[in-house]
Amino acid sequence: MRTPELPPAPTVRATLLAALIAGLACTEHHALAADTSQLDKLTPSGAEREGNKDGTIPAWQGAEAPLAGWEWGKDRRAYWKHKDEKALFTIDAASADKYADKLSAGELAMLKQRKDYRMDVYPSHRTCGVPDFVAANTRKNLSNKPKIGGDGWSLKEATVPGFPFPVPANGLEAMWNSKMRYRGIGIDYKGTITAVSPRRGATEWIRADSEQTLFIPWGVKGSNALSSFPPVEFYVYFAYTAPTALAGQALAITQYLNQAENETFYYFPGQRRVRRMPTYSHDSPQIGMENQYTLDEPNVFNGALDRFDWKLVGKKEMYVPYNAFGAFDFKAKFEDVAKPDFIAQDHRRYELHRVWVVEARVKAGMRHSAPKRMIYLDEDSWAPLMMDDFDGQGKLAKMREGFPIPVYETGTCDVMPMVQNNIAEGRYVFDTHTVGVGKDIRWVTEPNGPRYKAAFYTADNLRAISER
Repeated sequence: MRTPELPPAPTVRATLLAALIAGLACTEHHALAADTSQLDKLTPSGAEREGNKDGTIPAWQGAEAPLAGWEWGKDRRAYWKHKDEKALFTIDAASADKYADKLSAGELAMLKQRKDYRMDVYPSHRTCGVPDFVAANTRKNLSNKPKIGGDGWSLKEATVPGFPFPVPANGLEAMWNSKMRYRGIGIDYKGTITAVSPRRGATEWIRADSEQTLFIPWGVKGSNALSSFPPVEFYVYFAYTAPTALAGQALAITQYLNQAENETFYYFPGQRRVRRMPTYSHDSPQIGMENQYTLDEPNVFNGALDRFDWKLVGKKEMYVPYNAFGAFDFKAKFEDVAKPDFIAQDHRRYELHRVWVVEARVKAGMRHSAPKRMIYLDEDSWAPLMMDDFDGQGKLAKMREGFPIPVYETGTCDVMPMVQNNIAEGRYVFDTHTVGVGKDIRWVTEPNGPRYKAAFYTADNLRAISER
């Protein structure tokens, strides 16, 4: 299946004019002079303020607050002011070709290959904003020019938290915007489920229950030089609680800003010891997932940017997951959401939005199980909404969807729950969600306890807390 092609890039002047007046329907966005006045005409994240010509994408009005009365632990969708909307129309196998110019290769494949799969399309709402300090830091980055390391891919300097490249010159800069989006100081799960659907003809799921914490040290409120922190993108801890074969196993991972390999310590309860896993990154298969899930696939894309050349193809209007509160329904039953072949449609929501299209091709001399990838980044939040993976023969192999919502704690949008569909094998992964666990995800904006310190993620501490 061919990846949709975009028209050739216009001149820089034409690109800027389109961005400020009519919107970039499908263009290459080249480097522009570092002038903070550009953000006066764009949104604080560098998106177009205006809607599209036919009004199906509205103008950006800033982040939307929840309805009165929301607090953590309550249903997020119940406090969203558009919660009672009805779908405008449905895309299914019969109508897929009609909408193909606004669909990814992965979406088309799912519509045509999975029986009864459909996409319900709702009115578009640009609900994503950023706090004032993130907006201010982003303006500083536009004039101070954050630096890429001598290796050609790592982020060396920026003002954080803020988007380092609000007017990106290339795909690498667009990807760093996505990785450095403000998510608070961390994200906490009291319970989550990583699930892999059954093999064809079988009924048994892989289901791994765990509790997790993500710590983002540079996400502290204020304005700081990235170099004032250790060169760490994030720390993550998770401990399996079920099934019996995995219960008690735990990991502490450090993902670096300037190192291709992360640092992973794994606790094995049967041996009562911690082992360092030096090559547990990139396309390494995740333990216990029957080769359905690699280390760089969570949250649509995860990990270092070193193995690919990242090309900024342009901006495009597409039907993408958006305001998808159904994937955050922690009060729902898991089996009502995770159907045998795909996530139930009433727990997915699609809207028309402008996205940045980035093509990744594996570098010469490097290897990866998906040598070509297409990723689609939300223009308002830089969150990764979709990614298609292609195998060595150029065939579509996997498609991932992230389910974004406005995050009331941070004043931004974020993607946590995601689904990965294995096109060839007909299986899927549903991860980083709270469906069926009874407790919501919590975004943390202030350091609170030992998990928001680097010392928590060491081998010695992993051993100590695992052996209690």
